[in-house]
Amino acid sequence: MSKENQGNNSNEGGGPKFSSYWIYAIIAVFLLGLNIYTMSESSREPISYDRLEEMIADRAIEKIVVVTNLKQAQIYLKEEKLGEERYRDAAAQGSFSKDRYHYRMEIGSPEQFREDLKDIQEVQGIPREDFIRPTFETKPDYIGNIISWLLPIIVLVAIWIFIMRRVGGGAGGPGSQIFNIGKSRATLFDQNAKVNVTFADVAGLDEAKEEVMEVVDFLKNPKKYTALGGKIPKGVLLVGPPGTGKTLLAKAVAGEAGVPFFSISGSDFVEMFVGVGASRVRDLFKQAREKAPCIVFIDEIDAIGRARGKGAMQGGNDERENTLNQLLVEMDGFSTDKGVILMAATNRPDVLDSALLRPGRFDRQIGIDRPDIRGREAIF
Repeated sequence: MSKENQGNNSNEGGGPKFSSYWIYAIIAVFLLGLNIYTMSESSREPISYDRLEEMIADRAIEKIVVVTNLKQAQIYLKEEKLGEERYRDAAAQGSFSKDRYHYRMEIGSPEQFREDLKDIQEVQGIPREDFIRPTFETKPDYIGNIISWLLPIIVLVAIWIFIMRRVGGGAGGPGSQIFNIGKSRATLFDQNAKVNVTFADVAGLDEAKEEVMEVVDFLKNPKKYTALGGKIPKGVLLVGPPGTGKTLLAKAVAGEAGVPFFSISGSDFVEMFVGVGASRVRDLFKQAREKAPCIVFIDEIDAIGRARGKGAMQGGNDERENTLNQLLVEMDGFSTDKGVILMAATNRPDVLDSALLRPGRFDRQIGIDRPDIRGREAIF
């Protein structure tokens, strides 16, 4: 692909793509700013009653404000005391703003603190007219309020990103995954990614190869059959135990015929949302018609082709059955003269819905057994 085409593809969608990493960056910057703003607050260690008594004895306290909702006593020092060595830490902490307090105390009951403060001053013999009388205020807890509404938003955003990634399957970037939810996940092998498997690479399946040669011949010379009114089976079902080469044989058919090959697993159709499976079936057959002649291969078709009416929740909507219904509709909606051959593989033919095996659908079944002694020798 040329650089020009790559540039055109990257600009599809009419604008820049929004990545979820921007969300992380915005949250990180906000939290960093919040941390800087509250740095001075968190660095203030609460003082003890002993230190409070020393300040009262030194006549260093200007006023005390009790914040009732925070259960905190905020101590403001006299300006002339800030220059002394013992209060140098308070001068540094209060330098952010003139309205900032210098020390704080964690208190239990505001009323009890007032009584304790009164007792301390009486013990020290301070005249009543010089008593420090605390004022009581209620201040908003900015940090608590921010966290209370920011934390649920962060959790919801994280859940949303997680769901979008699960639904989108990682294709097209996080910003576009929601739009690809109904797109087919089939892997396409065409001129850009050729199928390099031929019958020469498949050993031990001589009888099965002879049976699928008709499909290869039809894809190479379709007019040979259509001119005489002949019809090729719409669907070929490969039946056999796991590991016997069903998928390899299907790729070899596409490689011999030299046509595009769509490969998908039956479990890739069904998702957690209703309607996704049917949408992916429609998209798969739409792509197949555009690439015709081609082969569509569904591996483990029993994942969506099980007999209907079994295992569904009563009163519920079985997404697997909806996907199967759409597959049957699509198989009835195209003819083999368009050059689209549907192949599937399963090791559980007994559980498949009878509608899949009717004439005009998967009416050709090819058994693939484990190779015999001569077949195993050919494999080695």
